[in-house]
Amino acid sequence: MAKKSKKQQQSGGTPATVALTAAGAAYTLHAYDHDPSHPSYGEEAAEAMGVSPDRVFKTLVADVDGTLTVAVVPVAGSLDLKALAAAVGGKRATMADPALAERTTGYVRGGISPLGQRKKLRTVLDASATAHATICVSAGRRGLEVELSPTDLTTLTSATLSPIARA
Repeated sequence: MAKKSKKQQQSGGTPATVALTAAGAAYTLHAYDHDPSHPSYGEEAAEAMGVSPDRVFKTLVADVDGTLTVAVVPVAGSLDLKALAAAVGGKRATMADPALAERTTGYVRGGISPLGQRKKLRTVLDASATAHATICVSAGRRGLEVELSPTDLTTLTSATLSPIARA
């Protein structure tokens, strides 16, 4: 987890919520009790919040031709690595080493947010997000999700919209 500033410690915010607040973005936080034995962080979040899995998006870190890249896809599907590589003009994508993803983003696996990362990474949001008024992504820790418009997420992360998910 990224080091918290005094302001973050006092407010209980994560780097993601601090970034959203600083940007003046409209968002809603959803907290739930994380069950470490649940097989899927994203599906657990959808179940706990009572939200359709096609509106809850997971944040994955991939290596595209040697460059770490964030992919944000619905928890109901999986990441199409070839489509991700194509979306950023790359040739080959593989999943990043989890420890490297944690060090680079400042978040723990299962709590990686596309917002407020330690190092700003190139980001691709699955185009299906635009079918919803709001979507949910990790707010920076397990058991905490942020609901916001796909437009705000795209703007705040400078994301590319592209069909990178498989059902």
